[in-house]
Amino acid sequence: MAIQNGFIQIIQDEKRDYQYEEAMKTLRTNIQFSGNGLKVIMLTSTMPDEGKSETSSQLAISMAQTEGRVLFIDADIRKSVLVSRFGVGQQIYGLTQYLTGQRLLGEVLYHTNLPNLDIIFSGPMAPNPAELLSEDAFSKLIAWARNEYDTIIIDTPPLGSAIIAQRCDGAILVVESGALSYRLVQKAKSQLERTGCRILGAVLNRVDMAGSGYYHRYYGKYSKYTKYYENEPVK
Repeated sequence: MAIQNGFIQIIQDEKRDYQYEEAMKTLRTNIQFSGNGLKVIMLTSTMPDEGKSETSSQLAISMAQTEGRVLFIDADIRKSVLVSRFGVGQQIYGLTQYLTGQRLLGEVLYHTNLPNLDIIFSGPMAPNPAELLSEDAFSKLIAWARNEYDTIIIDTPPLGSAIIAQRCDGAILVVESGALSYRLVQKAKSQLERTGCRILGAVLNRVDMAGSGYYHRYYGKYSKYTKYYENEPVK
C-alpha cells in the first residue's frame, strides 16, 4: 500500500505539572508490563468529558518517547476535541473521510514534530459512528497498522467502544473521580468483557489532591492526578 503522509506541528501544553507527567510514565510502564501481544490498545469512558481524549493522546505521546513507532487514532468521530487541543491550524483530513471513501489512507495519516508519533484525526463529525466503525475499512486500517507500528493507541467513543474492542488487544477504562455511580462503571466494564477484549485496568482521572491521605502528603499541591489500576476490578 503506497502511503504519502502529511505533516503537522503539535503544540503541547507547557504548563503541565511534573506529577501529571510522572503519572503518564507510570501508566505507560504498567501497560508495558501487562504482558506480551498488547499492540492495539483502546481507551474508552462511560460518559463524555471524563478526560479520556486527554489521557489517550498523552499516553500515545509518552509511548512514542520510548522510541517505538506509535500510531494514535482519534476514533471519537462524534465529538473530537483533539485538533483544537493540539493547536493544529491547517486543514486536516481524518478518519471519517477515510471510512466513507472520500480520502485515501495516505491523505489522513500525518507525521508529527514529535519523534516516532503519527496521528489519524477523527475528521468531520459523523452522526453514525457505530455504523462507520463497523465498516471493513476500519478493520483493514487496524490490520495495516499492526504491521507498520509497534503500538496503536485508539481514543474510542463511549458508544462505539464495543465495536472497536473486537479489534484491540487491550482496553483501559477512564473514569472521572467522583462523577459516576458504581453501577454505571460496572455496566461499561461488563460491555467490554462481552467483546472478549482484555481489560487492562482503569484510569481514575481528575483526582482531587487537596484532601487528606497518603497522596495528599506527597503531592498535596496538585489539583489533578491520574491513577492507574492494573488488572483490578473497577471500583
